[in-house]
Amino acid sequence: CCHMVCMGLKWLKMMFLNNKGITFKLCLKGRVVENIGRRCGGFLKQLSLRGCQSVNDTALVTFAEMCNNIEELNLNYCKNITDKTCTALSRHCPRLVRLNLDSCSQISDISLKALSDGCPLLEWINVSWCENITQNGVDALAHGCPKLTGFFGKGLKALTDPALISLATYCKNLEHINLHGCSAISDRGVIAIAENCTKIRYLCLSNCIHLTDSSLLMISQNCTQLETLEVASCSQFTDNGFQALGRACKFNTVPLNLLRIGTSVAYLAVSGSGRFASINIDNCLIT
Repeated sequence: CCHMVCMGLKWLKMMFLNNKGITFKLCLKGRVVENIGRRCGGFLKQLSLRGCQSVNDTALVTFAEMCNNIEELNLNYCKNITDKTCTALSRHCPRLVRLNLDSCSQISDISLKALSDGCPLLEWINVSWCENITQNGVDALAHGCPKLTGFFGKGLKALTDPALISLATYCKNLEHINLHGCSAISDRGVIAIAENCTKIRYLCLSNCIHLTDSSLLMISQNCTQLETLEVASCSQFTDNGFQALGRACKFNTVPLNLLRIGTSVAYLAVSGSGRFASINIDNCLIT
């Protein structure tokens, strides 16, 4: 069995000379990740360990030390990793561009602060459902990673307006933002994003229950490149906000699930000068 693993790693090393990336669909043991780092580190640029819950900090610290050229790393649902992994990435992987930490529940502000210090080229990060992350971590990330174009922070209940203001101030090239379920944010934070991040093409504000038409009006005035807006369960939005959006933005998709909307919005959807490629009004109360 050991011989087969070694032969497999040699084959992977040869493959990396051309492809420089791999996705594992099986749950790997930590030692395998360490061996990949040792044997293929000089070539590897992309690695996905999505769902590999057996992988821990020890394996990924070794991996980071060996794979200094890594650019894209997917650790989605690797629940055993902690801030030690991101600290190691910060120290050894300065070329990191994309990092997925979705559902890594032990990750905290310490990780974001480390990444801000050592990974200035970071363009895309997913920290959804990392509930220990607060505005302090996002603020540090925004200061240290101004090249960010994608921020995914679903379910960050501790995230507040100052975090969004930091992103808006230092990461003006943001194009994709997902704040689904960030229930502590208000119009103040979203307005800052809309005023400063005018390149946004995808924005999810679903279940951000404190938002009002003030957010929609500012989005309509500034985010004219917006293609997809998700606002399920934002019950304070009204016809006025959606009419402004319909006049200004060229949407491809507008999911309006679980909203009460007036007939004027439904009319706008079908007669809005061809702006809407599709619209989803499932479970909406049309008056």
